Amino acid sequence: MAGRLLILLLSVLPKHALSHGAGWLASRTVPVRWRARVHRGYSRVFGARPEEAALPLEQYPTLNAFFTRRLRPGLRPVTPDALVSPVDATVGAYGPVADDTLLQAKGRNYSLAALLGSRTLADAFDGGTYATLYLSPSDYHRIHAPLTGRVVAATYVPGELWPVNVAAVTHVADLFAVNERIVVELEADGGGRFALVAVGATMVGMTRLAFDDALHTNARRREVQRRTYDPPVELSAGDELGHFEFGSTVVLVCAPQVGAVEPLALGDIVRLGQRIGSLAASG
Repeated sequence: MAGRLLILLLSVLPKHALSHGAGWLASRTVPVRWRARVHRGYSRVFGARPEEAALPLEQYPTLNAFFTRRLRPGLRPVTPDALVSPVDATVGAYGPVADDTLLQAKGRNYSLAALLGSRTLADAFDGGTYATLYLSPSDYHRIHAPLTGRVVAATYVPGELWPVNVAAVTHVADLFAVNERIVVELEADGGGRFALVAVGATMVGMTRLAFDDALHTNARRREVQRRTYDPPVELSAGDELGHFEFGSTVVLVCAPQVGAVEPLALGDIVRLGQRIGSLAASG
């Protein structure tokens, strides 16, 4: 009941304006003497782990800088010769790609072509596998490459900014395909396509790419923006790909030529660099 009321309330509120406002507030400079206290307070409220931060808390001038903090080196080793989790997250869904259909929540499906914004691209994943990974405000907010390969294209798809928590996933139809998002297309070393979809949400200031500053969510120019990269952007598994300015969701879609996401249970916790699937070239 509470979930329905939240969605009803958000349906009449200006979600983009709220998100811009949250981004503005999170970008205000905190006086040095207050920074450690502010960041620790945030961590206590949301369950973040400030001890994993790469820098002392006093060196994060804004809440946004702390949200998007890098980790201390060595904390998330990358499993070799495997498809790895690109984020710290909770598993929201997993399954095979069949008949252009992905599972959003029990009793709710949505279209892969709608998610990717392309029927042609969606067809490349027929017979593949997918996983939905939810990042809460407590999680590390940077996104990394799930495999070694090349970024060949990225597309900003404007849309809504519904939250991506359990209430929204349960009650908002086609949530991930109607929220604004960035679709990153990768080509694996052994051939085949892999898509990483960074889904925006209410209060997420922006989603940014590490290799393309000009392409981000919550853009002023709210129209589809597709960019191809020639030469492609070379990435090794675990390399930084982008970040969320607060929590959100990543949807991974793996073509069978690349490999397969292995079975993941709803509610499983995954960490950056952890094996979540196999690569065709390595078995």
